[in-house]
Formats: sequence, structure tokens, C-alpha cells
Amino acid sequence: MSHQPEVVMIGLGYIGLPTAALIASNNVHVHGVDINQKVVDTINAGKIHIVEPSLGGAVAAAVKDGYLKAATKAVVANNYLIVVPTPFKDKHEPDISFVEAATKGIIPLLKKGDLYIIESTSPVGTTEKMMELIYTERPELKDQIHIAYCPERVLPGNVMHELVHNDRVIGGVNEASTQKALSFYSKYVKGDLHATNARTAEMCKLVENSSRDVQIAFANELSLICDKANINVWELIELANKHPRVTILQPGCGVGGHCIAVDPYFIVSDYPMESKIIGTAREVNNYKSFWCAEKIQTEKLKFELKHGRKPKIALMGLAFKPNIDDLRESPAKYIVNKVLQNDNNGEYYIVEPNIKEHNVFKITDYKHAIEKTDILVFLVAHDEFKNLEYDSSKVVLDFCGINK
Repeated sequence: MSHQPEVVMIGLGYIGLPTAALIASNNVHVHGVDINQKVVDTINAGKIHIVEPSLGGAVAAAVKDGYLKAATKAVVANNYLIVVPTPFKDKHEPDISFVEAATKGIIPLLKKGDLYIIESTSPVGTTEKMMELIYTERPELKDQIHIAYCPERVLPGNVMHELVHNDRVIGGVNEASTQKALSFYSKYVKGDLHATNARTAEMCKLVENSSRDVQIAFANELSLICDKANINVWELIELANKHPRVTILQPGCGVGGHCIAVDPYFIVSDYPMESKIIGTAREVNNYKSFWCAEKIQTEKLKFELKHGRKPKIALMGLAFKPNIDDLRESPAKYIVNKVLQNDNNGEYYIVEPNIKEHNVFKITDYKHAIEKTDILVFLVAHDEFKNLEYDSSKVVLDFCGINK
């Protein structure tokens, strides 16, 4: 016998699927929706299409026990969660068409007393826009359903733990909606739940990632200054951080990932005159990747002049941060692309220990790459790259502090 599900989860990606599995593991019937038939079939077979520790076991168990089912269309439930991507249009303007499409898909199914929650990162005012959309098409539901915004704040690689234990910010379009959303999450989340309104909750998500972006930009700017000033930036930061009230982050080859490199634009796009620091931080972090690519180019030319031949170059790391397989918005991937575009005849070894193959790059084992190359470029501080032994005659460009 098939149950009416308690929860419909729209979007079964990096956040939606773990959240669906978590809820289903509490013996609650979850109907997951994804527009990709392959994703739906994979999940219904009890398997997963993304890499995330302990997710596979949770999905397999939930599907086997009959609490998790996937499909390409939504069905009637009591709680609807929107967890779809919010990508960019041109000029870094956020695109809420996926949130809108997901919402339109469930408008005919909504009934009095239902709870509708957006978890997708969204520009300020999106939840209210969706409320207007729902009430325009279903005026009889006005103030009869509960509408809230509740962003996730999880770390890839530790999602299953953090979904349960992290605090959550929950903002309804009115007090009743906030309370209804609080009682929903309290069944699954052990972290503290903080009540606010929808606009503040939307901004909170954007501000958390913008804050990280600004702090990283400061470190990246220091690395550019120190390169000119002939100062070791890693040593400098370590010494400055001995001050009891100074905490400077580590520079890298830019900023990547699906959050920090994206979310600040949601603020800058809507409030261009006010977001001076946030906008400039984005520029600094984007420029750092460009600068790294130029630096590799310069070292290559120096080597050619000195040795009369083209160097063999190892580009170490493609992921957007250490020890994961996620390449989304990765500055390292951007740098590798840029370097190869500038010189398609050069001999390059591309290394990423966390993936077996890539549809564009030929992946080389890191030990083999290190042996063969003249110039070693560290882009991502993967554990495998730490304490490596190699010939001191090699030119080393360390953009991630692997040898600090």
C-alpha cells in the first residue's frame, strides 16, 4: 500500500538528497523530485549520484525500508521543501527561475495547513515573491498555508553530520509560518533553531558566505603584496596571528565552491551602491586566479630562456578545496584551463587524487607527475601533496601553502 508522503523534497542534489535521506531515516515518508530521470532511477535503485560520506548507506536503507521514493513530478503532501539550484544569468544576476518552476509545479497540490519552505540560496525577497505567486493562483489559500525560508549551512564531506548538528536560521513570512517551520525542523535537527523573518533569513545565508569571501580576499590581497615585497606571506600571517585579536585566513589560488564564490553576487546585484567591500572582495578573489595563471606563464618563459627547452609542468589539484572531489566554481580548474588555453603544445601533467577521470583533462597519478616535471604548481592543499619528496632543482610555485 502506498502512503501519501509527509514530505515532498524538490531537488535531489548535494543538499536535497542528504536532507531527504535524513528525514526518511526518521521513518517519515519522503517523495523526492528531480527533473533528471537518471537521478530518479539511481535513487530508486538505492544508489547515489554524488560523492558524500555515509550518504550512500542512508539512501540505501531509506529506499529499502520504503520511506524514500524519487520521481520527476511532485505529489500531494503536507510539507514541501524547495532545494533547487539558483544559478546566474549574465552579469552575475541571480536566476530564481528554478525556484519559480518548482513552486509552480506544486501550486495545484497545495491545501490548507500545508508548509512550504525554500532552502535554496536566494536573493532577498524571493520567499515573499513566491508567496505572491502562490496566492495569485490560489487566492483561497491566503494566510491558510505556512511559508518560510530556511537556508542550509553544511560542509561538503560532512553533510550528514552537519545537517543534524548545525544551528539553523528559520524565517517565516509571518509568525505562524515561522512557528510551523520551527516545529518541522525540530524533529530532525539537534542544533539550535533561531527564529527570524524570511528576509533576514535570506540575507543571513548570503552574509555568512560574503563574510568568508571578504576575509579570504584580505589574505589573497596580502599574498599579492608580499610577492612584490619579497616576503613569505605564510610566515607573515603566522606571525600576525600571534596578536590576540588578529585572525587572518590562509591565501589560496582564488575562491571556489558553490557558495562563497557565488552568494556575494546576490547582494552586489541588488545593492550595488552599498556593497563596496563585498563587491571588491569578489574582484580580488577572481583576480587571484588570473594572477596565478600569469605567474605560471612567467615561470614557463623563464625556464625556456634558461634551458632552451619547454618545461614539463605539473598542475596539482582541481577541486575547489582540499580533500574533496567537487570541482564546482573551482579556481584551480579555472587556472588549469587558462594555462592550457595559453599553450596547447606544452607538456602538462594534471593531478587530482580525488577523481579517477575527467571529461576534459587527462588525470595523472601525482607520484608519476612529480617525477616527470620541471615546474611543480600546487593549486590545492590535498593531504597527498603534503611532505612530498622531490628533487630540489625543480621550480615550485606554491599557491596554497603546502610547503609553508
